[in-house]
Order: sequence, then C-alpha cells, then structure tokens
Amino acid sequence: MSKAAASSAAPLDRVADTLLLDSKVDAVRGVTPARAKVLEKLKVRTVRDLLTHFPRRYLDLSRICTIAEAPIGETCTISGQIHDVKLKRPRPRMPIVEVSLRDATGIMIVSFFHMPWLERRLKPGARLAVSGKLAFDYGFKRMTNPYFEELGEEDVEGKLLAVHPATEKLPAGVVRRLVFTALDQTRGMFDPVPAALRVRRHLISRGAALETIHRPLDAQEAAEARRRLVYDELLLLQLFLMQQGDERSRHAGACAHTVDGPAVQALHGALPFQLTEDQLHAVDDLFAVMASGRVADHMVLGDVGTGKTMVAAFGVAAAKDSGGQALIMAPTEILAEQHARTLAPLFDAAGIRHGLLTGSVPERERVPILEAFAQGDVDVLIGTHALIEDDVRPRRLTLAVIDEQQRFGVDQRSRLLEKGDAPDALYMTATPIPRSLALTLFGNLTHSYLKQKPRKGAARVTHALDKSARGVAYDAARAAVARGERVYVVCPLVGNPAHASSSADEKAVREDEEAYHPQVAIEDEADFNLADPASATKEASRLARTVFADAQVGLLHGGLPADEKRRVMDDFAAGRVQVLVTTTVIEVGVDVPEATVMIVEDADRFGLSQLHQLRGRVGRGSLDAEVFLISSSKLPNAVKRLEALVDSDDGFQIASYDLSLRREGDILGNKQAGVSSLKLVNIALDAEEIEQAHADARRILDADPELALPEHAALARELRQAFSEELQVSGG
Repeated sequence: MSKAAASSAAPLDRVADTLLLDSKVDAVRGVTPARAKVLEKLKVRTVRDLLTHFPRRYLDLSRICTIAEAPIGETCTISGQIHDVKLKRPRPRMPIVEVSLRDATGIMIVSFFHMPWLERRLKPGARLAVSGKLAFDYGFKRMTNPYFEELGEEDVEGKLLAVHPATEKLPAGVVRRLVFTALDQTRGMFDPVPAALRVRRHLISRGAALETIHRPLDAQEAAEARRRLVYDELLLLQLFLMQQGDERSRHAGACAHTVDGPAVQALHGALPFQLTEDQLHAVDDLFAVMASGRVADHMVLGDVGTGKTMVAAFGVAAAKDSGGQALIMAPTEILAEQHARTLAPLFDAAGIRHGLLTGSVPERERVPILEAFAQGDVDVLIGTHALIEDDVRPRRLTLAVIDEQQRFGVDQRSRLLEKGDAPDALYMTATPIPRSLALTLFGNLTHSYLKQKPRKGAARVTHALDKSARGVAYDAARAAVARGERVYVVCPLVGNPAHASSSADEKAVREDEEAYHPQVAIEDEADFNLADPASATKEASRLARTVFADAQVGLLHGGLPADEKRRVMDDFAAGRVQVLVTTTVIEVGVDVPEATVMIVEDADRFGLSQLHQLRGRVGRGSLDAEVFLISSSKLPNAVKRLEALVDSDDGFQIASYDLSLRREGDILGNKQAGVSSLKLVNIALDAEEIEQAHADARRILDADPELALPEHAALARELRQAFSEELQVSGG
C-alpha cells in the first residue's frame, strides 16, 4: 500500500474502531454466544461495556512473599502451587473449600467460604496467587476468603495483575483475556475530550487510559489511568445535567424579578432577628439568579435549624414585587402548617397575601382559596402535594419553592413547575450534603450553603447505648418530664412487625436498610436486630403502662388521619402530652422548644443523615438536650455509624462520613438521573476532579451549547451513547 493510501485509510480505521465500541459484545474475538450470555449477567452487553468492566482490584505480583517469610497479621500476596483441594461442610449450608498451597519454603491453608464450585475449578498442580490477611491457626499459616487468581501458563511474575468481576462460568483470567482482545480491536478509537482540554488538565488519552487501567505496569500508572477515566465519567455527567437544565433556562417566558422592591424591603424591616452571614449570602445568590432574566434553578442546602425558610421568604417577596406569585410545597402537612405559622406574621407585615392548602383542608375552604389564587388575590400558596392537583391554577406563577425536595419524585417536581410559564425554582434540603455530591447530583443547579444557625442553640449531647442499658435513657426522660419538658421516642416501624404495612414510614426504613446493608454477610441474624424491631403502637402501649405510667403518652405516625396528627402535635406542644412515641414522620417540620430528650429505638435501622435530622427535633429552644441511640447490633459498620453521631453534631461532617460509607448511593434517598453511569467515581475522594469537570462542562456549553463544533463531535456522540436511555425518556 502506498503512503497516500495508508494515510487515507487511517481515519477510516479510527472511525471503525470508534463505532465498534457500541457493537454487541460478541464482536470481540473469543466471545462465543455462551460467553455473551454470561457476560450479560455481568451487565456487559457491548464492546464499550467490556472495556469499562473495570478491575475491582489488582494483585501485586511484584511484591510476592514466600510462605515462610509472610508476616502473620498483615496483608500480603503469596504465589504457589496447589497441592490439595477439599470441600468440607462443618454445618449445613456452610460449604468451605480448603486449598493447600505450597511454594519452595513451605505450605499454607487457604479457606474459601460459600464457594463450593471452587472444588471443581481449582486443580492440584495449578499455580495460584492469593492476597489477604495472614493468620496462624491449627499449626498452619492461613488465609480466609482472599482475593485470588489462577495464574495459568502466562508469565505474570513482577506484574500488577488486574482482577475483574467474574463468575463461576467465566473466571477472572478469561474475562481479562477478553478485555485485552477488545483493547486490541479498538486501539484507534477517537478521544472524546478535546486535545486542548486534555493538555490543560494533564490527562492521558482515553485509549492509553483504558489500556493502562486493565494492564498497568505499576500502581502509579493505574492511578493516572483511573484519574483520566474518572474525569470522563464526570465530564459527561455534568454536560448531561447542564444541557437538561439549560433547556429550561432558555425558555422565553422567564421573569427577570425585581429584587429590591417594597415587599423585600418591608420583609427585611419585619424580621425580629438578624440574618446570619450565610443567610445573607444565600439571599444574594437567589436574587442574582432570579433577576437574571433566565429561568433560575437554585438549591439551598443547610443543616437542621440554619434558616432555609427565611431565604425562601425573600424569594416570595421578590415574586410579589415583580407582579408574580409563588408556591411553597412541603412533603408533610405538619411541615406545611409550620411554614404557614412561621411565615404568616412576616408576610402580613410585608403585605404578602398568603394561603394554606393541604389534603385535609375542607372543600368549603379549599374553593375560595383556589379562586383567590387564580385571580391573583393570593401571592403565595403554601401546601403539600395538594398543590400539584389540576385545580390549582395560579394567575402568574414566577417562583416555585420545593422544600425537602428529595422527598418528591421527578414527576411531582415537574408538575409543580408546569403550573407557570417557566417559573424560577428554589429547591431546599435539610440533608447537608457535601459540595462534591451536590455538584454530582445537581450539576445543573446553582447552590447556596447554610452552616451557621440564626441563634446559639442549647447544647445537645448524643449517646449510643446497648438495649440492655436503655434504663439510662429512661431515667433521663423521666427527669425531663419531671422538669416540665417533653420527650420523643422514635421507632422504626408503625405496627406489629409480623404484619406487613404499606406506610411511607416503614417503606423508607426498608429502603434505607437495603441502601446500607446490600452485601453484609450476616452470620447471626439476631445480631442484625431484624427479629423484633420496635413498633410505635406496641411501644406506646408498653411505655404508658410501665416507664411513663405517671405521664401522658401520645402516639404519632404517618397512618393517622390528618386531624388526629394535628391534635396529637398540638397536645404535645401544649404539654398535655409529655411523651410522644412516633416514627420518622417528625423528621422535618416539628418545632417544640420544650422537647429536650429523644430516644431512638433500633437506631442501627436508620440512615446517618436521617438520625441527624431526627435529633434536630430536640434542643431547639434554650434548654439543653440529650439524644439516646438504642441498638443491640454488634455489626462493625452499625457501631461505627452510631459512634459518628456521638462524636459530631455537625451535619456536613456527618454527611461526609455517610458519603464515605455509601458513596453516592444514596444519601438523598432516591437515585438521580445519570448517577448510575458512574463506575469509577468515588465522590468522597474525587472532589477535585468533580470541580474540574463541572467548570469545564460549563465552559464548553457556554461556547457551544449544542456541541455542534467539529472539535466537540466525538464528545457529543459519547454523550448521546452514555445517556441514551435518559434522553429517550426526556424526548431528547
């Protein structure tokens, strides 16, 4: 072939290699129909999926210890020859494969629990590398459930060997060879990240990154490859989120709000307290986007008691001054009613006409409220899901406020925004997530953070107690009642755990349980505290008869009628009920300054952020408060989570720790579109890359909103492929 012919063929080869990425996985040499079926179980359906089937770890065969020299109690890698393989069953449903491994210096025992198929796969005479913590037991050095690799005939000594997720029918060695073949077949693929951006961020090419992450020479090479691929995942996610947000912001009907009008000024003058610096900055941030003339999507993230509602109030005042109206949607009637009580005197002073609409508002009251709102005689309507009903028709909606936004579905949030012609949106959450997570989940929004509390609150101390020591908590609770204070007792379930319930409270507990313990090997189920979790109805009856026989005990949960819930809360606030046994229905929106003690039963069944939210219900006045987290779990993770709450009362610190345990899944309780595409990103560790990708995505879209420039062609294609399902749902 001539040089001219070769140069003209090269680009075509690159196109073919790039297109191959989205071919079915059987386009890779060696992937038979049978192997394709097994790979599908690993969620590998295309060549791209195979190349991004990243190693779960590496065996460092450059640092192999001999059996004789391997240190007891430390993690090490040992390579040897299989001498013997035995399957033992010391107890029913507990198969153990025991492998005798030997090298020139001695012999050791390797035990694999619950993997009986290894007896068939591991053959005497074969070479095996294992990596794990070494113990000494029954006269032998031993490893239990180590990472392992069948070495075969390939020369891997001195290498860093990738260990990919595999199955019994498709061992890690076979998966690795298929990945290597796919790398060879796609070597000429285009790089979606423009060259100038790669240079600025000191990133290696995508082809080199994929090659290196699967077969690195050393740990430094693997880390550099991971950094590039993490950046790719984040850049694509940020582009997707921003394009989705920009689509709404380009709407011609956006209102350029007046942010220094009479209602705003009057609201400032009516405040009986000084706003914190954080609140002032948040109001300025909100006003900047509301006055821009583009549709605003702003989020205020704040710890419990940092005054997010006051920020929303100024947004409502700006809407009033601009001839618009506002909606404030809260997830519960308790919270909606509290907002109405808190804001009513301030709104009255600022000349802002307001109304309350919840599911329990009688029809005779509902109709006049809706008519007044439709005619523009009500400036802001505060309510629950009732606000998204079809008969709620504002005259001119320019601001929609969604409080505790993570408690609403995407469809519910959309239906509220559809009440107006491109209204600005203010999202609020009392789950104080770190900035890195906020950018990852909500990269299309602008953000404000509230960390300062408007007033110096009382001291709040948290204790973690075993169930056997719960008498300490009861003593503190009885002492509080004797002083005229109030007590919460929080339970994970509503009724008898033997009977299934469809309550939202119990559904949240089950979802949180799954999020926290997806892969925990439970050796003793009783230790996990599933046998008899506390139920509110049962606990209320027991406590009223025994511990608090001299006090009035009330019961509150999500299944009660609205008027009953309101009566119970009124009685508790007034002191007619001193002890309130409840579920997570009090997590937000309950403000009783006299409440000073909280007892959380089976605390290990709640999420960290949820527990922090719950304890925010006490210590809200001038009286010191105590929180008692009761649990009998001995699981290390459960103990560590409760200790974190004992050690810190800072919501952002708690959220960061929660994130380190759960990664992005799912502090806010529901998956955000696109986050499932993150295979390598660890939000707790990759904060710098998140900031870079967010800034780069914004810069790219500001210059080329549709990614139509030639230098962005590969990036646009990659974006369509990465989010094809989401784009189909949204009609993009």
